[in-house]
Order: sequence, then structure tokens, then C-alpha cells
Amino acid sequence: MKNFILFFLVGFGIMKAQTATDSTEVNSSLETNSIDSLVVSKELNNTVPLGTFDDFISLSEFLSYVKTFHPIVKQANLIVTESDIKRLKSRGAFDPKLEVDYATKQFKSKEYYDKLNATFKIPVWYGVGVKANYENNDGEYLNPESTTPTDGLYGLGVTASIGGNMLMNQRMADVKQAKNYQKQALEEQKILVNNILYDAANTYFDWLRFYNERKIHESFLTNAESRFVAIKKSFYSGEMAAVDTLEANIAIGNRKLNLEKANIKYIKATLNLSNFLWLENNVPVELNSTIIPDTLTIKNVDTALNTSKIETEQFDITEHPKLKALGFKTENLEIERKLKFNKLLPTIEGEYNFLSGSLGNDNAFGLDNYKAGIKVSVPIFIRKERSDLKLSKLKIEALNYERSTQQLSIANKVNGLLQELNSFESQIDFSKILVRDYGALSKAEQRKFNLGESSIFYVNIRESKQIEAELKYTQLINNYLKTKAKLYNSLVIF
Repeated sequence: MKNFILFFLVGFGIMKAQTATDSTEVNSSLETNSIDSLVVSKELNNTVPLGTFDDFISLSEFLSYVKTFHPIVKQANLIVTESDIKRLKSRGAFDPKLEVDYATKQFKSKEYYDKLNATFKIPVWYGVGVKANYENNDGEYLNPESTTPTDGLYGLGVTASIGGNMLMNQRMADVKQAKNYQKQALEEQKILVNNILYDAANTYFDWLRFYNERKIHESFLTNAESRFVAIKKSFYSGEMAAVDTLEANIAIGNRKLNLEKANIKYIKATLNLSNFLWLENNVPVELNSTIIPDTLTIKNVDTALNTSKIETEQFDITEHPKLKALGFKTENLEIERKLKFNKLLPTIEGEYNFLSGSLGNDNAFGLDNYKAGIKVSVPIFIRKERSDLKLSKLKIEALNYERSTQQLSIANKVNGLLQELNSFESQIDFSKILVRDYGALSKAEQRKFNLGESSIFYVNIRESKQIEAELKYTQLINNYLKTKAKLYNSLVIF
């Protein structure tokens, strides 16, 4: 019995030594140089400043907050953690096992049998397993083939599958597929994070657009109010008619109306931007009303989104996360195809055990004492197996078609966006010239009005055209920036 205890203590120690636990830690960093520009939302309509603030929040800084703290980004990180757990689970098929089977029967003061069978198994690759066994059986009505020596019977052997389960079996397939699932999860995580950053960037661009529109309307409202004061003085001095003061006042009313519309758009855009701002421990953040967007975003957008033309031209389409994820999915289907193919083959399961009645001497396990067996399984019609194999091939073929379609679609979309960006750059240049010319025309009309050679009617028309040109210019800038974001999203830059 001491030998039995020693035998299984050693076996259990081997099993414990082979147990491994995988863990994945996601380390993230964030520059917090402008955290003072934010306020934490404690309750509805109740915000607490974090301290002094900067004048503006840049696109890069905004996206860094989103990438680090947004709950959807954290949720995307769980995909990778889940794949790590699944891989660990698949490796469990190769965990050593300790099995003990004990049975006894007593009836009318007779011991019919007392049987103990303990086994320690270590599965290894390619359908091979190593096992150690201990049997100790006794009893008046014990089956003769189960008879063991007084101290028990020790066994040390190996099991092997030849044919169908040798080169590929279910546990091997599970481990290989789990490894590919892990890689696929990393690519899918990139896509999810990129999508949330894409939405965040578009929201920032809208915030910038409505800020610029508000500034335009504020500027022209100031012009209209200054002009109204001057016209009213001229009216009191008898130089201008009362209708001119009325027209100037109507212009102020229109400018105030347009400013109010622009202001509410800006407020809503600011609130939408706050939807993407969070801090640690899922604390929502709201922008301070004094914080404005970076008006030089168009110059820094390539740095913030990594969408410079050089990087775009050097981008390898085969490294696109969508295509790589489909590639790993294809590899898993190929593993499944190999598994289905191996099931067409005959299965031969063999077992050989060296036996010994004692562990005390050096030649305990000799060649003369053994227990061996073989089991052969040959499918006849193999209709199920052939059908499964054909279905696996069809899945692979369908996925290859999808991958080719996706690759062409991505390449054409990126090419189209690059051409669209070139077009927007030209449109912006033209629009900038129009804004300059309309501004010059408006100033000339104002000088003519000051000299008495024009009327307030023409001055208002000139300024309306200038306002329209500046708003169109702002819209073009917004379209250009959003196209940059589309390029960022199409390339899944991470």
C-alpha cells in the first residue's frame, strides 16, 4: 500500500506540474495633459470642474480619451480576453487525468469481491497517450482474469491511434482552431475600436463645423449692429431716410435668427461630443462650455488619423484586418476539412502495457509481463463522412469568394476616397478664392455706401453672398475631414 501511495503521489505531482494558466493583461496609456479641460458629470445638469482648463481640445487628444476610456472600446477588448479563455479551454483536452475506480461487495459474511483500479493518463500530440495503472483485486467470487498479486499489479503503457485519429483528431483540431480564433479576435477588436474612433472623429468634425458657422454669424451680426448705429446717427442728422434704418434693423433681425440657429446646432454638437468622453471606472465626462475645437484641425488631421498619403500608398491591402480575419477563418475551415478527411480512414487503436507486481527492483517492468490490445474500426459506406467533407470544401470555397470580393471592394473604396480627397482639396482652393473675392466685393460696396454712392440694400446683398460663400467653405472643410475619417475607417488604421 505504501508503494501504491508513493506511485500516485508522483503521478499527481506530474499532473500539477503540467497545469498552466494563461492570462492576458491589457495595458493602456494616455497623455493627461489636458484633463483639466473636462468636467465630470455627477448628476444631470450638475458638473464639477476638474481644475483650470486649456483653450481647446485637439482631435488627437480627443481620440486618445476615446481609445483609452470609452466603454465600447473596453468591450472590444473583452473579445480578445474571451479568445484567450477559449484557447485555454481547448488545451484542457491534453490535461493529465487521475482516475480511481473502486468497487466492493459483501453478502452474508462473504467478500464477493474488492476491486481497486487507479489510472494516471497523460495525453500527448498525434493521438498518443501515456498511462500508469495500479490494480489490486481480491474476493471469493473474483473473475480469474482480474486476479492480481497480493501487493497489487502495476502497469506502465502507451496508447496510440493509427489512421483516422493519428494526424488529426478532435482535440488537436480544437487547439489549432482556438489559436486561430485568438488571432482572429485581435483583428476583429481592431475593427470594432476603429469604428468607434471613426464615429468619434465625425462627431468632432461636426462640432468644429458648427463652431466655425457660429463664429461667422457672430462676426456678421457685429457688422450689422455697427452699421445700424451709424445709419441711425445719419438719420437723426437728416442725411438718410427712415427706411434705411428699417432695412438695417431687419438685417440685424435676420443675423440674430441665423446666429440662434447656429448656436443650438453647436450646443447639440457639443453634447454629442460628450457622449464619447469618459474617464476611469466608467465615469462620464462633459466638456466645459469654454472649451472650443482646434481650428487648425485640417492641418493636423493626417497626424491624428495616420492617413498621410505616404502611409496610404505603402499600405498592404493583404494586411487589412478584415482580410486577415477572413484568412484565419479559412485556416480554421481547412483544419475542419482535414478532420473530416481523416474520418474517412480506418481507425486502429492500439494499447501496450508493461506489468509488474512490485516497484522495488530495477527490472520491475520486463518484456515478459504485458497486457496488449488492438481495436480496428473501418467505415463501409462512409456516406456521412463523405458528405461532411464535401460541405467543408464548399464552406472554404464560399469564404475564398468572400475574401476576393472584400479585397477588391476595399481597394476600390480606398482608391475612390483618395480621388475624392484630391477633388475636395481643389474645391477648397476654389472656395477660398471665392470667399476672398466676395469679401473684397463686400468691402468695396461698404466704401461706396460710406461715400453715398450705394444703398444699404446692396451692402446687405453683398454681405449675404459673402456669408453664403464662407458657410460653403466651412461645409467643404467638413466634407474633406469626414472623407479623411472614411479613409481611416476603410483602412482600419489602429
